[in-house]
Amino acid sequence: MKIGVLALQGAVAEHIRSINQTGAEGVPVKKVEQLEELDGLIIPGGESTTIGKLMRKYSFIEPIRNFSAQGKPIFGTCAGLIVLAKDIAGGEEPHLALMDIQVARNAFGRQRESFETDLPVKGMEKPVRAVFIRAPLILETGEGVEVLSTYKNEIVTARQGHLLAASYHPELTEDYALHQYFADMVKDTQAAVKL
Repeated sequence: MKIGVLALQGAVAEHIRSINQTGAEGVPVKKVEQLEELDGLIIPGGESTTIGKLMRKYSFIEPIRNFSAQGKPIFGTCAGLIVLAKDIAGGEEPHLALMDIQVARNAFGRQRESFETDLPVKGMEKPVRAVFIRAPLILETGEGVEVLSTYKNEIVTARQGHLLAASYHPELTEDYALHQYFADMVKDTQAAVKL
């Protein structure tokens, strides 16, 4: 099972390390052609506007939308969540516009307001160690979007079918439970395709 990490910006190596811990193979994705050999894709944190610009520059937008249209799982963390969203508060143009959520950028304040917490996530036995760095928030969810966790009554983890989004950085801890959750999503998709 091969899970790619979009390697345009952000904590790529850390995501790959976490994926490898699940038993799947993590690969950095720098070329559009690589998408064809992947079973799942992670869009990491970084700066969403920059990632969006680079995705346009290297023609990733349509190929990733096609990847999603095949039902292949995509996981967006921090800025990756913003990249997945259909609606960005404040009028910024959406990037992939795949997930039926409205998001607010930097909702948790500046870099110095970063923090770590143990976050209970629906469907997981133990809380996930979550690192919030200039994190976005999910303001609204459309039909078919399941809220998996909240922090202080704000939505920070959600799933819509084969799409998973988290406001925080699960890859910056030794806890790879959320990556395992995503790897299981990929496994389930593969099993469904074989039926």
